[in-house]
Amino acid sequence: MAEIEFLLEGGGPSAPTFLFAHGAGATMEAPFMKTIAAGVAQRGIRVARFEFAYMAARRSGGPKRPPPKVELLGEEFRAAVDQLACDGPLIIGGKSMGGRVASLIADELYAAGGIGGLLCLGYPFHPQGKPEKLRTAHLAGLQTPTLICHGTRDPFGTRAEVAEYELSKRIELAWVEDGDHDLKPRKRATGLGHDEQLERVCGVVAEWIRARC
Repeated sequence: MAEIEFLLEGGGPSAPTFLFAHGAGATMEAPFMKTIAAGVAQRGIRVARFEFAYMAARRSGGPKRPPPKVELLGEEFRAAVDQLACDGPLIIGGKSMGGRVASLIADELYAAGGIGGLLCLGYPFHPQGKPEKLRTAHLAGLQTPTLICHGTRDPFGTRAEVAEYELSKRIELAWVEDGDHDLKPRKRATGLGHDEQLERVCGVVAEWIRARC
């Protein structure tokens, strides 16, 4: 596996670390990724962002290809875990697709003592507009302590839809009021801008990570 580039913020290798993967269509330097990484790092958590190979290739002038099969992405996520210098507790996860990939390898790593938890920001419970194509089968028996921060009007799984899913008792859901898939609220509905909403999310995330570590 090729060497992976990390963007690191926060404490050193002995600090609690969140290994943070991007969504399907945005780089590790997308505004959402930057804002969450900075906000969580400011609260004493080390954050390590990385990119899957298809996205890194795009940024270096390669063709704009879609993500490969989730199994290959899982192998890349495992490689990131292996390559990251981390002496302290490790939480894995990501935005949308990045969180889904992490969820598929989490139990294996948790059972081996390699991670302390899983964190998903806007989990894609199903493809947009296709609620019948669920991506939840593995979540019913998940053993890894998990936090999913999810917008109440996320088109990849609304609050009403998620209420019907069979989810492990190890999964905590932190609902982000009026949030879409980027956790963005409508200001007229909540009085909050996107940055204010994400600032609140960062507080929830950091508190949850500290409790796991």
